[in-house]
Amino acid sequence: MAEQARPRAAMAGQVKLGGAVVVNRLGFGAMRITGPGIWGEPRDPAEALRVLRRAVELGVNFIDTAHAYGPDISERLIAEALYPYADELIIATKSGLQRRGPNAWYPDGRPETIRRDCERSLELLRRGTIDLYQLHTVDPRVPIEESLGTMVELRAQGKVRMLGVCNVNAEQLRRARTVTEIVSVQNRYSIGDRASDDLVELCEREAIAFLPWRPLGGGAFTRARNLQSVAAAHGATAGQVAIAWLLARSPMMLPIPGTSSVAHLEENVTAAALRLSAEELGRLA
Repeated sequence: MAEQARPRAAMAGQVKLGGAVVVNRLGFGAMRITGPGIWGEPRDPAEALRVLRRAVELGVNFIDTAHAYGPDISERLIAEALYPYADELIIATKSGLQRRGPNAWYPDGRPETIRRDCERSLELLRRGTIDLYQLHTVDPRVPIEESLGTMVELRAQGKVRMLGVCNVNAEQLRRARTVTEIVSVQNRYSIGDRASDDLVELCEREAIAFLPWRPLGGGAFTRARNLQSVAAAHGATAGQVAIAWLLARSPMMLPIPGTSSVAHLEENVTAAALRLSAEELGRLA
């Protein structure tokens, strides 16, 4: 396909963060550019850098990462690939989860941890301000108001621009919004995992961006018969249909499919141009 004809992320439309910052509604999740178990260096560092650069070439202007991805590795690679950054590029990162090893995560929302992670993220990303800083999870030992209060202080110091929350329920989101404006919610959500339907609807009503993590559901559900039949009708993959379904689900939806492969990245971004009919959406529902 000629470069000028290649579908780009902008074909998914746009969404506003905080009512002001506009990004294309198909982003990139930078978790899987790290090593196995989201730990350490990637198997192919050169390909990881190519993925990041190709994402931006394809119109992706929202990249989601976290200090815990690696840890350190994802943020460092983003800067290595993309610094100096394009003016329109928004980079979101997180604090609130720490690591013990491959696939080993534990919550830590203490103020001192959030402050430390913020300084390290600023250093690794080579930024003076984090565009969107997100509480990665709610630490059961620390009130969400205390964790977010620390992030509010960081914003007052000019180190953070906007704030979001991840892995929350409706009550936790309500409490978070008593502390500060929340511009994004990031929960696990996909065509095969709709436990956060109530939050998707709340975010749509309140104009809060919803970032579904694991938007392809780990791939297992893509074998479902209805998904495969819709994909075949469009000459698409099941994964592309899954992304298109998310984009159709809500105007506040901002999918962030991640990958460590340029070919898979291009396949995902092509989904921005895929339009499902009302009948197809009904079958998938």
